Amino acid sequence: MIEAELKARVLDPEGVMQRLEALVAGVAEVYQDTYYDTDAGDLDRSDRELRVRTVHGPEEARTVLTYKEARVDEVSGSKPEYETRIDDPDAVHATLRGLGYVTAIAFEKRCRNYAFEARGRRMLATLVRVPELDGTFLEVETLAKDDDLRAALDDVRAVLSELGIAEGELTTEQYTDAVRAGE
Repeated sequence: MIEAELKARVLDPEGVMQRLEALVAGVAEVYQDTYYDTDAGDLDRSDRELRVRTVHGPEEARTVLTYKEARVDEVSGSKPEYETRIDDPDAVHATLRGLGYVTAIAFEKRCRNYAFEARGRRMLATLVRVPELDGTFLEVETLAKDDDLRAALDDVRAVLSELGIAEGELTTEQYTDAVRAGE
């Protein structure tokens, strides 16, 4: 599946949060992300990602291993994504290091997640703050098959518009690049 996602720098975070809360109650979570790569940066150079994410939620912590292929849509940055939950994050970190991967970057995202149905699709809207970056971001995503990506992105765009996000607020800037630039 492809994560059909669009991201925006939000000019009115409070207004967007109010509109989201009118749809469904949000859940506050903190993501601790560690991105791995080779010493030579082979994954980054080929637009792929290998990440271990631990999500600290109100009732539990969970960890997932994610691999993202190169983007299949330049405008949105959408990528095929493979993700699995892991029981022992320390073992996965050790395994990746043992295979020769190194930590490329690690940072925290403070998120408020909103899961809902729109346009016949399961959507996830996430308000994001990254301590190293100025501003608030909004990600809206849904899963799509390759032949459905255009329609899925159109649906995501419509949801963003309903939330008060203008086309000019959209960005393809990646958190990893922005955090790295601020180091």
